[in-house]
Amino acid sequence: MLRTFTLKFLRLVLVVIVVTFITFMLTKLQPGDPVSKIIPFGTEQQKAELRADLGLDQSTAQQYVKWLGNFLQGDFGQYYDSKQSVNTVLKQSLPVSLELMVYAQIWALLIAIPLGVTTAYRKGSRYDRSANATMFALLALPNFVVALLLAIYVGAKWQWLPTQSNVIPFPLNPAENWRYMLMPVMALTVGQIAVYMRLLRSDMIATLQEDFITTAKAKGISTRRVLWRHALRPSSLTLLTVAGLNVGALIGGALVVENVFGVPGLGKRITEAILAKQYPALQSYVAIVAILYVVINFIIDILYSVLDPRIRNARAVA
Repeated sequence: MLRTFTLKFLRLVLVVIVVTFITFMLTKLQPGDPVSKIIPFGTEQQKAELRADLGLDQSTAQQYVKWLGNFLQGDFGQYYDSKQSVNTVLKQSLPVSLELMVYAQIWALLIAIPLGVTTAYRKGSRYDRSANATMFALLALPNFVVALLLAIYVGAKWQWLPTQSNVIPFPLNPAENWRYMLMPVMALTVGQIAVYMRLLRSDMIATLQEDFITTAKAKGISTRRVLWRHALRPSSLTLLTVAGLNVGALIGGALVVENVFGVPGLGKRITEAILAKQYPALQSYVAIVAILYVVINFIIDILYSVLDPRIRNARAVA
């Protein structure tokens, strides 16, 4: 177990280094200069002095090594123009993005799992065909299209919900918090429901044909218990894997959705950092996303042994 944890930790470190280095190189390939953004009408001497003050006159490797050293010490850098600490912005925006993604993931699973189980049990029925057709239609809708449709109709035309999400901390006012988060969550959830439902349906159909399911039915166990107790657990491994891998898709979707609804989350901050060429801030945000992605998949890898005893026994033998 200790060896596995060590390997996972080394993989985490390697992923962060590779991802942040590639991001750093890509930002350097962008046309333009951060100094020109800060003082567009400054003289060449003023720009040179500012460039030296910000460390932009150093080589790309020197800038990256300096940033990485600070990051490992918990110093995520500062914004060029305002000298605002990235740590401060991160403390404000990361909880908002995590809240949005957790809501989206929970609601997607709560809706997709019952749909996947019931459509697998009623395979070939009119209900199954209708559900599949609906899921295919939802798969064709990108997050930004759903977000725009919700903003136009639910927010602007019908005025049921606010179009700009001035997110309120959850413990202070849960009802108002959910009111502002509902449309962004819906925009992120729609596509996830379709993916999860289709995957679980396919695995459930295969599991329901296994011998242990036939044995359970022969013992007189109720259909409800067979579906939810005996068939769902072994069928959920693929769903669990995709749910972990989908963190990347959720982050990408959140980047667009947060900008559509004005959610002050990490996705919006990444967009602002890209447009303003805030290299230290962008590097830190990307590193946090990479760490989050790897840690979540590490947790999911551990959950495999909980859901499927065969994996736990195989690891014990190894």
